[in-house]
Amino acid sequence: MKKFWNFIQNEDTSETELLFNGPISEDTWWGDEVTPALFRDELAKVSGNLTVWLNSPGGDVFAASQIYSMLKNHKGKVTVKIDGIAASAASVVAMAGDETLIAPTALMMIHDPSTCAMGNKADMEKAIILLDEVKESIINAYETKSHLSRNKIAKLMSDETWLNAKKAHEMGFVDGILFADNKKSVPEKENESDKKEPAEEEKEDTLTAMTYSKSKNLSAFLSKVSASAESVTGTPIDQLEKRLALLKY
Repeated sequence: MKKFWNFIQNEDTSETELLFNGPISEDTWWGDEVTPALFRDELAKVSGNLTVWLNSPGGDVFAASQIYSMLKNHKGKVTVKIDGIAASAASVVAMAGDETLIAPTALMMIHDPSTCAMGNKADMEKAIILLDEVKESIINAYETKSHLSRNKIAKLMSDETWLNAKKAHEMGFVDGILFADNKKSVPEKENESDKKEPAEEEKEDTLTAMTYSKSKNLSAFLSKVSASAESVTGTPIDQLEKRLALLKY
C-alpha cells in the first residue's frame, strides 16, 4: 500500500495540515479495506481545524468520494488550498472545504468520466448508464459548492473545462484567491491618460478570466498531465466489482 497523503504539523500555527501531492490513489479503494481505514484513522486523530493543500491531477473516483465525505464530516473547519492543480477527481476533493481557496497561478479542471467496456449491445448500454450515474454523483458535489445549475455544470464537464483562479472564483467553485489583496487604493487624481475605455477594460477582464476548454492549443499542456487525470479504465461491464475497481475520474 502506497500512501498518497501526508499529515503534518504546522510549526507556526500548531495546526494540522493535510498534503495531497500527486494522484489521488494510484490503486482503487474499491474492495480495499486497509487504505481508506488508514486515512480515516489518521484523520480521526486531528482535532480542531484542518488545512488541506491540494495539487493533484485526479485519480480514483471512489477514493475521492470517501475523502470528500470524511472531510465534510470533520468536526473542525476544513480549508482547502489549491496550490497547483485540482483536476478531475481532485476537484471533487476541493469541494469538501468549508472554505476553498486557490492560488493565482493554479488551475482547476472538470470533465466527464469515461470507461472501457466490452461485450454486446446490452453491455454497452449498461456502461452508458453507469457513466451517467457517476457523472450525476460528481455534479452533486459541484452543485453544493458553486450553486450553479446542474445543466450548466454538466455542460462544463462535457466540454472538459479548465478554469484559472479568477474564473473558478467567479463561477463559485472556490471561495477566494490566495494572497489576494482586497483593499483597493484610490488614486489622488486621475489623469485622462490613465482612463480606460469601457470596451478596452471589459476586454481585459475577459482575457484575464479566460476559461480553458478542450482544444488543439492545449495538447502540449495536457500531455504533461498524468493520464490518470484524463482517462478511466474498466473491465467487462457484466463484472460489476471488477469494473468498479478500475473506474477513475
